Amino acid sequence: MTEGRATFPIEPWSLTEVGLDHGSLGVHESVFALANGHIGMRGSFDEGEPVVVPGTYLNGFFEERPLPYAEAGYGYPEQGQTVVNVTDGKLIRLLVKDSPLDLNYGEVLEHRRTLDLRAGVLRRTTEWRSPGGRCVRVTSTRLVSLTRRSIAAVEYQVEVIDDLGDLYVALQSDLLANEMHGTESEDPRAAASLSRPLQAEFSVGRGRRAVLVHHTKRSRLRLAAGMDHVVQIPDSSTEDIEANGDLARYTLAARIPPGGSLKLVKFLAYGWSSRRSGAALRDQVEAALATAKLAGFDRLLREQRELLDQHWDEADVEIEGDGELQQAVRVGMFHVLQAGLRGERQAIPAKGLTGPGYDGHTFWDTETYVLPVLTYTAPHAVRDALRWRHSTLELARERARVLGRRGAAFPWRTIRGEETSGYWPAGTAAFHINADIADAVVRYHNATLDEDFDRDFGAELLIETARLWASLGHFDAEHGFRIDGVTGPDEYTAVVDNNVYTNLMAQRNLREAAAAVRRQPEVAGRLAVEPEEVETWLRAAALMAVPYDTQRGVHMQSDGFTHHEEWDFASTPADHYPLLLHYPYFEIYRKQVVKQADLVMALHLRGDAFTLEEKIANFAYYEARTTRDSSLSASQQAVVAAETGHLQLAYDYWAEAALTDLQNLHENSGHGLHIASLAGGWTVAVAGFGGLRDHNGELTFAPRLPERITRLRFRVVYRGRKLTVTVTPDTATYRLVDGDPLEIRHHGREVTVDHADLVLDIPEPPKVDPVHQPPGCQPRRRTRPGTPPAAHPSADDRH
Repeated sequence: MTEGRATFPIEPWSLTEVGLDHGSLGVHESVFALANGHIGMRGSFDEGEPVVVPGTYLNGFFEERPLPYAEAGYGYPEQGQTVVNVTDGKLIRLLVKDSPLDLNYGEVLEHRRTLDLRAGVLRRTTEWRSPGGRCVRVTSTRLVSLTRRSIAAVEYQVEVIDDLGDLYVALQSDLLANEMHGTESEDPRAAASLSRPLQAEFSVGRGRRAVLVHHTKRSRLRLAAGMDHVVQIPDSSTEDIEANGDLARYTLAARIPPGGSLKLVKFLAYGWSSRRSGAALRDQVEAALATAKLAGFDRLLREQRELLDQHWDEADVEIEGDGELQQAVRVGMFHVLQAGLRGERQAIPAKGLTGPGYDGHTFWDTETYVLPVLTYTAPHAVRDALRWRHSTLELARERARVLGRRGAAFPWRTIRGEETSGYWPAGTAAFHINADIADAVVRYHNATLDEDFDRDFGAELLIETARLWASLGHFDAEHGFRIDGVTGPDEYTAVVDNNVYTNLMAQRNLREAAAAVRRQPEVAGRLAVEPEEVETWLRAAALMAVPYDTQRGVHMQSDGFTHHEEWDFASTPADHYPLLLHYPYFEIYRKQVVKQADLVMALHLRGDAFTLEEKIANFAYYEARTTRDSSLSASQQAVVAAETGHLQLAYDYWAEAALTDLQNLHENSGHGLHIASLAGGWTVAVAGFGGLRDHNGELTFAPRLPERITRLRFRVVYRGRKLTVTVTPDTATYRLVDGDPLEIRHHGREVTVDHADLVLDIPEPPKVDPVHQPPGCQPRRRTRPGTPPAAHPSADDRH
């Protein structure tokens, strides 16, 4: 087989790597990662080599590190948090006679890996000729269980495919802690370097089972990792088990005749705690291993398939006219599901559990990009994610007190709930995360009518975030209620007054908190909410400042933004993007240049606050000033482009969002996947071309298709019902699969959907003038299927 670039055939329900591409190993490790929200395993090879980042992660498991400052200041966070690469159980090393199977050596005759989106597994087949001339076929199937939170498993088989006589092989199945790899990087998106973060407590090995227990020194977290095995072996074989410190190893040596094979099934279990003893965690892991082994690998496969069959039946997006985009959207949805399904009151990190990027931190991406997808496809995962936010509420209250505010100030970036951003203009000042959390709470409650959640968690989150806004802003006789000195989603205009996105999201937060007080008087009483406080919230919402430039006929992203000097895009070299890596922030902050959709995102999430004419004018103005130096931008620009009649542009941005990692468009997918951008594949399909909006608890649609797409079908779960929407160039068809009739709006018209097809015409889009991007910042258009277009990479710098 010729070494070089791997190919990815266009397949509707899988992603297959054909061939071996050493230059893209890190990206493929991310793309082929398996996770369930609790455990994450990067798609590195079973044998451990070649590898870029071998990572195995447990959600919420991290180590602390000091945050150094050249000049410290009041309220600066003192501790950073970095996700730990925990004990690696993926390793199954193979010795072929006297040669280790390492794809850097010998001859790769054939190689194929497939991420099966229906089965939820990673399959791999490699035919390899050792330097000594012996040929073997290795096949493996890796699974991280979506039904059993603590369980993963690998089926690994070795076959002799030459006729050179009996072959002696040895398998070494490892648990390896403090795994080192050479990935030092100056990239601001990369993780901080941790040297041997796991301290060994004890180990045990007997039969074919072993468990290692470790703890972290500073964060004081403890984990146990265990393995057990089932083998099918030739008559001539030996076995051994050892466990000590950072390594547990089960060794199986066998003599395989020509045409014969050896099969090993490896069961893995993980658990961690900040409270439980090492012995208790060991017992927990051994019990999980016992039940998984009793069930057997085939049973785990069936459970995985059954869960995914149900998920795709409720959540699939079908696209006709672009096979590459169909594949990319499903891959993205699969990774979004993996990121959040079994988090169970843990956060959903920006990279999911696919890599160490951003130190494993969670940002506002979760509530604004990921949870909307899960709200309408897997709402129980949203409940768990918001319960995690609620569990950090006391930390957020304390942060607000440190900042001299009431209510809760949620962290810009965190793992456990403390603020860990060392750059306050883009961290502490980005208070909009509080309204983003409130927005997710409101959306979930409206979509599920989950009264228990509202009473026990949601109302309190809404009240405490509203208190933050009431104490952060102030009433001004001339301008109403102002919120000054904040940073909106656009980090190129930091510490500004009256950011429109922030103010409008805070406005909704204040009104919804008042509604929560009416719904849940007992909660309001427990939190000592007085009628005067609610009146203040409603007055602030009514008088919220929303800056508007009457001369230009557009909203200002923040006070005075449209009066700033224009950025000189014509003189900006193509290799000077992202701007933040080539120009001082002082220069960027005072110019009309936008890193990512900010006011444009307000046009989507607070679309009820704008007329269509205002949306058209605002989108055109900010499109010409947005560099998209962030992967968060394309999907939001696509949604608003579709609504304002720029269907081809929306289509181009759709591809950019969905293909972000498959084509490594931002040149950092090796650090882990962009879960928010992958979620954007669904968002553009459903909110962009499907036109779904959920303002004020009302479900509305305004579908329109771009020219190339001949049919779009998607499904959403809403208030216990499953709604199917099918869009063609001329019509939209709505049908309930189950549940009572549902009231919706179609392009403003109120209709009732039941179990019969409701077919409605689609009106023409608004007539608009073309819009333009800054030179060099056009959408990353595809030149041919599978070929990434040339464009500047994104910094995605989160400080």
